[in-house]
Amino acid sequence: MSTRISRQDLAARIAADIPEGSIVNLGIGAPTLVANYLPEDQEIILHTENGMLGMGSAPEPGRVDPDLINAGKQAVTALAGAAYFHHADSFGMMRGGHLDVCVLGAFQVAENGDLANWSTGAPGAIPAVGGAMDLAIGAKDVFVMTDLLTKQGESKLVAACSYPLTGVGCVSRVYTDHAVFDVTAEGFAVRELFGDNTLEGLAELTGLALADRTIGASA
Repeated sequence: MSTRISRQDLAARIAADIPEGSIVNLGIGAPTLVANYLPEDQEIILHTENGMLGMGSAPEPGRVDPDLINAGKQAVTALAGAAYFHHADSFGMMRGGHLDVCVLGAFQVAENGDLANWSTGAPGAIPAVGGAMDLAIGAKDVFVMTDLLTKQGESKLVAACSYPLTGVGCVSRVYTDHAVFDVTAEGFAVRELFGDNTLEGLAELTGLALADRTIGASA
């Protein structure tokens, strides 16, 4: 059995956790996949920072409207009743606490919920903050979607971020290709394991003490 799940499966897992009636922003990159797995029988309204409320999933081939794109310049669809507005109004929604959930990528997430996702701080690194800082402090729940490990095998879950911060204590939950982690006052707690991962194995991979919140675990 594999220790990892695909990004598509992870996107579907995140979509299942978004409550009906939520207003949601999906960050650039892998988080945009979540739009393709939202349940059709529930009202979940997608917001994009370049100025749309009521964004739909990616269009079918041959049905692309060049005027409808998300913040990552990917073609999207508009649901019935969708609204368009100025960029400044969009950021006002983000900063004003009007978003229920945002899903962001990450370079690092610390045990206390600090998020680093816009720059590694390396010399010559090209910063790409976009609206991440506004989303991180404005959304009621911040979900992170990321691989657990870097290409070098280092954990993206850390005791303290070494990269420049996007937001302080803002992350609620981290969805990785190995497991789902809640951010608690005591640090990371494993909510769900994927494949043949174990709590002990994840503790070894991350180098962190992990609490057990999986189904059937004792309180």
